[in-house]
Amino acid sequence: MSSSELERRVRKAIRELEADGLRRTLQPPSGIDLSSNDYLGLATHPYVKQRMAEAVLSEGCGSTGSRLLRGNRESFVRVERRFAEFKGAESALYFGSGYAANVGVLSTFIERQDIVFSDEHNHASIIDGIRLSHAKRTKFPHCDVDRVAQLLRGAPGGTQKFLVTESLFSMDGDFAPLADYADLCRETGTALIVDEAHAVGIYGARGSGFVEYTGTEYAVFLTINTAGKALGVAGAFVAGPVWAIDFLIQRARPFIFSTASPPPVAAALEASLDVIRDEPERRLQLLARSALLRSLLGESGLDTPSSNSQIIPVILGDNQRACNAAQELQREGFDVRALRPPTVPAGTARLRVTVNVGLEESTLRRFALALGKVCSTVCS
Repeated sequence: MSSSELERRVRKAIRELEADGLRRTLQPPSGIDLSSNDYLGLATHPYVKQRMAEAVLSEGCGSTGSRLLRGNRESFVRVERRFAEFKGAESALYFGSGYAANVGVLSTFIERQDIVFSDEHNHASIIDGIRLSHAKRTKFPHCDVDRVAQLLRGAPGGTQKFLVTESLFSMDGDFAPLADYADLCRETGTALIVDEAHAVGIYGARGSGFVEYTGTEYAVFLTINTAGKALGVAGAFVAGPVWAIDFLIQRARPFIFSTASPPPVAAALEASLDVIRDEPERRLQLLARSALLRSLLGESGLDTPSSNSQIIPVILGDNQRACNAAQELQREGFDVRALRPPTVPAGTARLRVTVNVGLEESTLRRFALALGKVCSTVCS
């Protein structure tokens, strides 16, 4: 295929995306944040910024190589030890992104002859990691405990089984029934892997995540914990038993073949863990603001899921309708983004509204009124 033919093919695909209301554009932050994952405001916390800046001056900007070459630093070893303690796990390993962590975990531990059970709403990084394992994947209906029980109990004996789920689902804002899954996995010898991307830092007495909140640590094999959301920095920690973390160092391709993250990231992560420990009121404020906004949206005539999380989906269905609603809110000074397929299932395009601790009650009231007005306009 010539380069001109390739260009025509690509341009045709872009036109089709445009016609379907699915073309994406890169848009910088503007207006009041109601779309980011910086739930606790740690990305701009003075102490976190200070620790990172000091580390730049003392350790430099780049790691210079992979962790297995010259890229390892004592600061990363220290923060991994600290995170494992925070999570109540034996050990932890840091990856450069949540995507890399999920792909690394799932392609390393799951083998071709195994069976994987995956929630139909799981993140793309989970899906891709399972694909790379070449194992048989069985999708189950979202958070359907009865179906999961049927599948696990009916699986062939002598086969290693895995159940993979998010704890707090990133697009729906609802929680997995982890207590039920934990009991079923213990009963059937299934390895339970939980992606805590949107729960770590917020839930549980320590703020370590929904696994802690539900008391299901006893049944969880590994957790994947993104550090670029509530923790406010970047990357992700995988936490679990020492032998499993050691195997990731030996076999996880995204870890082995990636340049290590800049050393100052480790200092910022330690600082964010300090803030989560020392300022528990941030978590309480976040949940209170989330509950308030859900209540205000109800008063504005909008239905929201019954979950009490900081992620509030407003489902509009049509792709263009969701884009139009987002643009109207942005003109009103609110940074809200439209989510469309393949990020969400076809026919469920939505506004994904997220709450953070920096939002004042007056702002939430203004936003709820604006959103109610916009939705009544675009849906009519």
